[in-house]
Parts: sequence; C-alpha cells; structure tokens
Amino acid sequence: MRLNGPLSILRAALLVLLAGHHRCVSGSYTPPEALENNGTMFAVCKVRPSSSLPSGLLKVTGQVLFRQDEHEALEVLLRFNGLPKEGAQDARAVHIHQYGDLSHGCDSTGGHYNPEVVYHPNHPGDFGNFVPQQGKINAVIKSQASLFGDQSVIGRAVVIHEKIDDMGRGGDTGSLLHGNAGRRLGCCIIGISSSTLWNMHHKQYTRRLRKN
Repeated sequence: MRLNGPLSILRAALLVLLAGHHRCVSGSYTPPEALENNGTMFAVCKVRPSSSLPSGLLKVTGQVLFRQDEHEALEVLLRFNGLPKEGAQDARAVHIHQYGDLSHGCDSTGGHYNPEVVYHPNHPGDFGNFVPQQGKINAVIKSQASLFGDQSVIGRAVVIHEKIDDMGRGGDTGSLLHGNAGRRLGCCIIGISSSTLWNMHHKQYTRRLRKN
C-alpha cells in the first residue's frame, strides 16, 4: 500500500518500532517482559495444598520463583512450608508437570512435562529431591527447563510430592515415568512476573547462606 502524508509516515514508523520491540532472537520470539529486563525473564507460582488430598495429609504451601537470562540456564528458587521436621527420610520430590490445570487439585496437572518424550529423570522439569529443614524447603537450583522458546514452561505446573523420587532406578514403569514419588501434596501454575519477588527472596536466601 502506498504511504502518503505525515499520518502514513507515522504509522509506518510505529510498525517498525513495534517490530523491533517484539524482535526474535536466534529464531525464537523474545517476550516484551524480557526486553524490559535486558533479556531476563521472571516467573512465579504460589503453591497451595492439593484440593483432592484426603484429610490428614500435609498441607504444603509456598512459592516457586524463576529467573532466566535468555542465553543462560534457568534458575529456580524453591520455598515450601508445612513439611515434617528435618530428616533424610522426609525428602520430597519436585517436578514440573504438563498442564496448568488445577480443576481437580494437583491430580489434573497431568504427567511430567516431557517435550522430548524421554524417560524420567531426564525431563527438563525433574528438579530432584529436597530435604526439609525445620519443616521448610529453601533451595536454589539450575534447571534444564526454560522460560523461552517453544518449550517454555510458562502456564505449566510445579508439583511437590509425598515421597522421594527414585530417579529412574526403581526397576519398574512408574520409575521411568515419574520416579514413584507418590501423591501430589501441593502445586501451582507458573506465570510471568516482575523481578520484585525474585530479587527480594533471593536476597533473603543469600543472607541465610552467609549466616550459616
């Protein structure tokens, strides 16, 4: 279409500006939230007890926070409350699951997020096992999952389980699917966030490490 006059020129300039703002990096779309943070994405999910749990089981709450520079590994800050007192026998498995669907509690989040169709524990969101300290889990890990690209985990779920993950060494089908980690105690849906929560809680986590 032929462009004439100041208004048409302004429209053309605006289109160029928008195209630059929603640019693609290495062939993949970069969300505007990452552009606003110099190429860094942040995400969060608020963990609640599963509504499908029978009475008497643990009521786990907390947050899972995410930070990722677009060319670096994903960092994950895990914060869970409501767990038993410390002890190796009380280690809990944490995974990213396929669906951000809590319509039937954590049971409706599907299986492990497994975009490459491989055996557990090689799914990108197989975070591993975490031992509570005084009924809490506070940990920072690096993950193979991503907030970018066509395998982004935005909109999927994080689940904390009743048992320890056998890391694929259980010798049965369940081990290769989910590590025989047992029932789903709590879960949350991953959503894009600002940097505020990550910066605050990561700073607190770092201070605790220095004190110890």
